[in-house]
This record gives sequence, C-alpha cells and structure tokens, in this order.
Amino acid sequence: MQTGMVHLHNFLRWVILVLLLVSILKAYSGWQGKKAFAAGDKKIWLFTMISAHITLLLGLYQVFMGRYGILTTTLPEGTSAMKDKFFRFYWVEHPLGMVIAIILITLGYGMAKKAVSDEIKYKKAFYYFFIALIVVLASIPWPFREIVGRPWFPGMN
Repeated sequence: MQTGMVHLHNFLRWVILVLLLVSILKAYSGWQGKKAFAAGDKKIWLFTMISAHITLLLGLYQVFMGRYGILTTTLPEGTSAMKDKFFRFYWVEHPLGMVIAIILITLGYGMAKKAVSDEIKYKKAFYYFFIALIVVLASIPWPFREIVGRPWFPGMN
C-alpha cells in the first residue's frame, strides 16, 4: 500500500503541474485579452484545486505514517531532524512549501467566486497560480537534488 501511495502522490504531482500551467495560461490570456470570465476557466481552476487538495491528503499521510514518517521513524540517538538534510526536507521544507502552494492555489480558485471585475479575477488568479507554481517547483524532490532527489516516475528507474 505504501508504494501505491507514493506512486499516486507522484502521479498527482504531474497532474497539478499541468493543471497549474493551464490555469496560468487561461488567467493570463483572460487578463491580457480582457475577456469575460468563462465557466470553463472556473472548472479548470476547480480541478487544479481539487488535485492539490487530494495530493495534500496523500502527502500528509506520507509525512506522518509513511516509510519515513514522523510517527514511524526513529532518528538515531543525538540526531536532530533539522540537522539531517533528508528529514528536514521531507518533514519540514517539502510539506511547508506545498501547503503554501495549496493555499495560493485555493486563493486563485477563490477569485472565480469573487464579485469583482473579470480583469481583476484573471489578474489576481494569474499571480496566485504563478507564485504557487514557483513554490511547487522549488519544493519537489527532483532527481537532480542531492540527498532528497526522487526519480521522475517512481518504480520506473
């Protein structure tokens, strides 16, 4: 089950990245093209938010109960999680970065429901999604990162 959870969490990473890119493009084109807000935009933003929240739930399970979870791992005597690059990344940096990104994605989707002009909806959503994308990209354990790197697609090494 643990392996399946990691694979699903990884798969959803790619879904979120694609949906974030689409959301950014739609928000930017709506903002710059001064378009009327469309129901399709709201749906894409909703799917982005739902994917992010599902991934958050899977990630929280991993952080607490996963193979290297806080509740299932005992650090060696005299070791601090903050001094160990691996545990600091997976217990602090990655979860914190992703929670911040998910808050931004949720705020971006929230713009679809605001009673403001369409231009402001698109503009604010663009910035929320764009900053969320940067935070996500910085928080992912890419294969080229020392110590914390994971394969592009786990199980397909």
